[in-house]
Amino acid sequence: MSAENNWKEELSLLKSIIQKAGLQETVKWGTDVFTYKGRNLISYAGFKSYFGLWFYNGVFLEDTHKVLVNAQENKTKALRQWRFRSIEEVSEPLILEYIREAIRNEDQGKILKPVRSADAVIPAGLLEVLEGDKDLKRAFETLPPYKRKEYAEYIESAKREETRKVRIGKIKPLILAGLGLNDKYRTL
Repeated sequence: MSAENNWKEELSLLKSIIQKAGLQETVKWGTDVFTYKGRNLISYAGFKSYFGLWFYNGVFLEDTHKVLVNAQENKTKALRQWRFRSIEEVSEPLILEYIREAIRNEDQGKILKPVRSADAVIPAGLLEVLEGDKDLKRAFETLPPYKRKEYAEYIESAKREETRKVRIGKIKPLILAGLGLNDKYRTL
């Protein structure tokens, strides 16, 4: 049974509350997303142990009632979640208050602009292999920065030197083919 089915009544209630805010309803990434002036504002979903809302630019909400959480500290920048564990925790007036604040923030242009991350620092072991193989180095350098960073992080994340060497061996053909480490998971 999917997490969505576990919270069917609760998700239906959240959706009905959000719909009262007069937002544009659309489907993105396979889920309902409510937009305001073309910008993603709020969505909802069910998970294993909770159901909830998330505000795409929730970082700007005052959160006077202390209900919002950052789902992934040091990763998630703007998005904030509001988690519920029972239908009794859902307060329509409070949710609508937060949605109205999110709309005001959008009207004021409060948007967190993504910060470009620095170029990848190539781990020593990978750097050695690249320096020793000109074709591999040339292929690596033609990859977009995000793909080079994926490879660097993949090698760097290995705890043991032996694992790093095995990983380098596995990625060589991908690099030579101009592929990124996670290309098989991406859709065009």
